[in-house]
Amino acid sequence: MVANNTEAMGTAFTISVDVAEGTTTGISASDRSLTCKALADPEVAASGFARPGHVFPLRARAGGVLKRAGHTEAAVDLATMAGLAPAGVLCEIVSDDGTMARLPELIEFAKAHKIPIISIADMIRYRNRHERLVERFSSARIPTKYGDFSAHIYRSSLDEVEHLAFVYGDLNTDEPPLVRVHSECLTGDVLGSLRCDCGSS
Repeated sequence: MVANNTEAMGTAFTISVDVAEGTTTGISASDRSLTCKALADPEVAASGFARPGHVFPLRARAGGVLKRAGHTEAAVDLATMAGLAPAGVLCEIVSDDGTMARLPELIEFAKAHKIPIISIADMIRYRNRHERLVERFSSARIPTKYGDFSAHIYRSSLDEVEHLAFVYGDLNTDEPPLVRVHSECLTGDVLGSLRCDCGSS
């Protein structure tokens, strides 16, 4: 929406819209509901919306709550986990005094209306526990003066960063393998710089 987003939480607002067909002014609850349904419908093209409007679409960051622990990403992740289209509607609950309701009040509201309540932290834990976030996409045999190693390259599905694993011996045993995590350092690894501490890290 703007070249330099200075919104406090970095929320990715886009241009406000109203769905063009079936609405009047666009401001009523029913009109906004139709707009939200249209935004979640992949069959509705951009030409089906009037701009500006009364609903502000938000863009979720790729990677969801594992990349940005925000409500936008949580809404999309929750829909995706349920096997639905990656879209959701966000709504703040307002207290009687006009301020935004906080967690204690939200818990009571959820109990009264029999609505499940979860936190973004819950979703982060769930995704970390149940999703495969790295994929092995290449392997090769590497003969060295220390013996034959197998090299495996893994790529993170969150940021496309690649990680290299050197494996020696047979991992298909009941014994836990000895593992060393090496901090990559170009000057130390390649040039043997004595100013680096990568050898011991």
